[in-house]
Amino acid sequence: MNVDSLFNLLTEAHRLCGHTRYVIIGSLSVLGMSEVTAIPRDMTMSIDADCYTQLDPGRVHDLQPALGEGSPFHKAHGIYLDPVSPKLPTLPDRWETRLIEMERRKVVALFLEPHDAAVSKLARGEERDVRWVFAGAKANILSLPTVAIRMRATRFLDDVEKGVADALLKKVRNELARASA
Repeated sequence: MNVDSLFNLLTEAHRLCGHTRYVIIGSLSVLGMSEVTAIPRDMTMSIDADCYTQLDPGRVHDLQPALGEGSPFHKAHGIYLDPVSPKLPTLPDRWETRLIEMERRKVVALFLEPHDAAVSKLARGEERDVRWVFAGAKANILSLPTVAIRMRATRFLDDVEKGVADALLKKVRNELARASA
């Protein structure tokens, strides 16, 4: 997905529910960087935009039938909205202060800052999330020392989640070192 297709989706969401501000989390949050840097394909492969309406987060779920997976919009455009709760991701303290704002056609997307997204992805621990973090580090979109600092400012669900995130950050560091050698 690219930023233009994302804004087409958000514009349709606005038309359906009236909200103008959407918080984008997950893989596609990196699109907030699209106006300042080239983004590797491994970071934008997703066809679903994980987001919620900023002022009424629960309202985003009303959009599922029209814009969610399997919806007419999804079938017509190949992308869909994945309604999420703001409580879903594991994020560092003060992540809200680092949201990246972009406006088009009176719709505002608030993108999770990439280092905050990396923390969430490492906490989740899926292989595709590790590829996302590796691609971001290799492209210099992510600084692994910054990710490590953000992880220290994160309240993980438990010690297991923290241990997984720490191990995966080490794995990405090692893979990056091998790729640079």
